[in-house]
Amino acid sequence: MTTILQIEDNLANKILIERVLEPLNYRLLHAADGETGVTLAIEEKPDLILVDMGLPDIDGQTVVTLLRQLPGLEHTPIIAITAWPADKAMEMAERYGCDGCILKPIDVKTFPKQIAQYLKPAA
Repeated sequence: MTTILQIEDNLANKILIERVLEPLNYRLLHAADGETGVTLAIEEKPDLILVDMGLPDIDGQTVVTLLRQLPGLEHTPIIAITAWPADKAMEMAERYGCDGCILKPIDVKTFPKQIAQYLKPAA
């Protein structure tokens, strides 16, 4: 089963992502802050990590930097989830070392396809 770690402090976004992805047989893990997210990533080695860029304790950029330095997670896709304007969001996600960016509010119709794209092995 594919495991997705969601590092998200907003309860409504957490629930929305769970409701969209759980029926698709993904195993979802959740952390409400960056520190917990990094710890869970080390323990669970998820297949994909979704990171809110505005976390209460550690900013998203720092979380991504920490995750990229961890053995076993160097090649794990990390996707920024943000409400930033689209042009800035894509630029910042790339600069921060993310593999992609999904904009808030999440579009429940396209979200599963976006997730599936990031889980495809690199050709």
